[in-house]
Amino acid sequence: MAAAYATLVSAINIINNLHQHPRPHISLPIQQVESLTQKINFLLEFLEGYNPHRGYSKEADPLESRIADAAYAAEHAIESHIFEHYTNNGQNMMSYDGLYEALEKVIEDMASIEEEAKIIQVQHQLHTKSTPSDSSRSSSIPQQSSMVGVDDVKRQMMDKLTSDRLHLQIIPIVGMGGSGKTTLARTAYEERLIKERFDICAWATISQEYVIREILAILLRQFNIGVDDNLSEHGLGEKLYKHLYGRRYLIIMDDMWSIDAWDRVRNYFPNNENGSRLVVTTRLSDLASKLPNSDIIGMKLLDEADSCELLCKTVFGKESCPLELEEIGKEIGKSCKGLPLSIVVVGGLLAKSKHEKECWEDIAENLNASVVNLEDDERCLKILYMSYKQLPIHLKPCFLYMGVFPEDREILISDLTKYWVAEGFVKAVSGKSLEEIAKEYLKDLIGRNLVLRSTRYKKWCQIHDLLRDLCLREAEKKRFYYTVSDNEAISVLPPMSQARCLTWNDQYELSPLNMSLLRIVKSTTFQRVNIDLVGHMDQLVNSRFLEIGFSRRIEGSFPCSIWRFWNLQTLIVHNSSEVITAPTDFWYMPRIRHVEFKYGLGLQDPRNDQDDIVLGNLQSLGKVYNFKCSEQVVQKIPNIKELVFRNDDEMYCLSNLDCLTKLESLHCEISPRSAINFPHSLKRLVLSTASSRYWWEDILDKVGVLPHLQKLTLDWGNFNEGKWETTEGQFRSLKFLSLYWSSNLEIWKIESSHFPCLEFLHLEGLYNLQEIPLDFAEIPTLREIVVKYCSVSAVVSAKRLSEEHEDYYGEGALQVRVHIGIYNEAGLLESLDGPNFCVEHVREYYY
Repeated sequence: MAAAYATLVSAINIINNLHQHPRPHISLPIQQVESLTQKINFLLEFLEGYNPHRGYSKEADPLESRIADAAYAAEHAIESHIFEHYTNNGQNMMSYDGLYEALEKVIEDMASIEEEAKIIQVQHQLHTKSTPSDSSRSSSIPQQSSMVGVDDVKRQMMDKLTSDRLHLQIIPIVGMGGSGKTTLARTAYEERLIKERFDICAWATISQEYVIREILAILLRQFNIGVDDNLSEHGLGEKLYKHLYGRRYLIIMDDMWSIDAWDRVRNYFPNNENGSRLVVTTRLSDLASKLPNSDIIGMKLLDEADSCELLCKTVFGKESCPLELEEIGKEIGKSCKGLPLSIVVVGGLLAKSKHEKECWEDIAENLNASVVNLEDDERCLKILYMSYKQLPIHLKPCFLYMGVFPEDREILISDLTKYWVAEGFVKAVSGKSLEEIAKEYLKDLIGRNLVLRSTRYKKWCQIHDLLRDLCLREAEKKRFYYTVSDNEAISVLPPMSQARCLTWNDQYELSPLNMSLLRIVKSTTFQRVNIDLVGHMDQLVNSRFLEIGFSRRIEGSFPCSIWRFWNLQTLIVHNSSEVITAPTDFWYMPRIRHVEFKYGLGLQDPRNDQDDIVLGNLQSLGKVYNFKCSEQVVQKIPNIKELVFRNDDEMYCLSNLDCLTKLESLHCEISPRSAINFPHSLKRLVLSTASSRYWWEDILDKVGVLPHLQKLTLDWGNFNEGKWETTEGQFRSLKFLSLYWSSNLEIWKIESSHFPCLEFLHLEGLYNLQEIPLDFAEIPTLREIVVKYCSVSAVVSAKRLSEEHEDYYGEGALQVRVHIGIYNEAGLLESLDGPNFCVEHVREYYY
């Protein structure tokens, strides 16, 4: 039902949003629209309670197909009418007549479906025993619980990593999909003992479709080594080899499928005869046996006791399983056949279901019926499919959409939610933004263990490749989307005249398309543009998400027809060399939510006839060049949460910023005499200045009292007389503090009570700083200090600070990392290296 529900939500959103566009008026047949709205709302309500409870069938449910086709026809008719309306400036009456006939046909089809749905409601009491009893209930499996029953292999892994064997050793971890190979590697990789043993560590995911150059670049970037886009694959490999040479290193190569991938990178890993290690995870025993100097670790399936333990930890966390559910819980754990991925996904389903014996018995019955006499991978997919089938209808489109991302790709959460909103998957709820609702959807999917939080980056997520396979199968079966792999010929693409989403890279030379119905247009690379989008902008009137790059000058301004983008929500422009000026028609875009120009956006003042227009949906805006923070502009963006701007001219007054009462994130470059006031809603603030004449003291008194500020970055400015002294009552909520290249700062005085919540301190380029204040050692929340290119005395004080913090709060509570450039006194600093004080050499660094 995912496709049907998603299309219905999208159709009702289109109808509801049309009235917000002020000009020119787009007329729709009123009676037809009312009838259509009523039928769509009925079918949405029907689907939210409908569960066909069919098995893992190869064919879509017939009712779902009919609903999806009818809703799609409604969307197609309305959006085609909008395109023709703008193309002909509202003068084409034949388009209106065609719309009337098309909608009449849709209403007839929906009326027939509605009658059938009412019969189903009367004749069948929908089965809801295993549906969520509390959609807000969440379950998130702790990382350690997913290692249940593998103490032996973990011990084996640690022994191989820390053995006295000096020769470069390759350690393959072999097992079927979902058996915990990556989890084992990640657990060992993050062990404190491992981090202390190896000079440098890095992680790269290979996958079935790999690009060696990208793998090498990923490894280099983890060592803070700049990657030249013009450097060949071999050139990058040589750079990696030189960096690894002479060091004891640990490299994880996750999810390798081809010996060819190994053969193409093996020569870039030197055998330093110092105990370096390479770990390779793979499903292929054959591949593992071909790796030289290897010592294979095989992942085994869990026994019944461990399966039950993992299931209970997934569902109940630290709490024990109720006695009445123990036996049925053991049966469910046994049905998962010992595969950890299956267990945690089914556990996510149980955590969201009623904790009642009858409900669990129903789930166990469905599991047993699904997995009899199947091969391992197919059995796993059957189990995973059951958890998908039990998802609430509003989550199914969002989950299936995860399949469009490349295998093993980490996905930025903010981008993912924008895509869901642009696709029309998110149903509006009064009092909440669509992004807030989308984040709730994602939180629910994470709670069910169907989507995973990134283990490396807080703001990213990913999906297991078996779950991605499930998404792709189900999406193809439901005609939800079509994906093209990198090695698939462009000639096999299906007809694209009715495409809704288009992403492309430089591999495909795309000729101009009929783009009138496209909602998402995204270029994945921006070195050159294969479609002359500037010449086809008028076709994109129905776009909701537009991300493009320009490889040529566009005469400094964006197309003046931008106001025609009546439903555009996200606009990202990769302009690399010049500020692009938006026309005043920008203020006629009431649906716009996110705007980002990578190099710079020039905003013209609104015209007098635009005084009554408010961009109430706009949440993020950047990077604005010379932001005019006038009362008129502030009134037009009352709900903005993120703002990035750069002001070179001191004439632009910023005193009205405090009127943006919902602003949470501000990144601005300011000049010495900028008059600026900050709203108390700020949580993240980045202040930079290109002027060495800017004194931070002029502004820090205003910043320090912001009640909700959690992250603060100061970049390039200086301190009057080279001194910074904080005072009581400042920075009460600050968790992250970064100082960059305040080169004249010599004396820094604080008291621990001034930063009571501080967790992270980043200092870079403070080469005159005498010492880091030792009062930081008394802050119990402090977890990490990073020191880059600072004075030797500052580094020595950081060592003393870490020792004092250990005396207060115990060993390992604070980690200090020092980055040494080639001009630092490395000999002295190396002697400071210790368990919680890591000295890292940085031979190349690009600021």
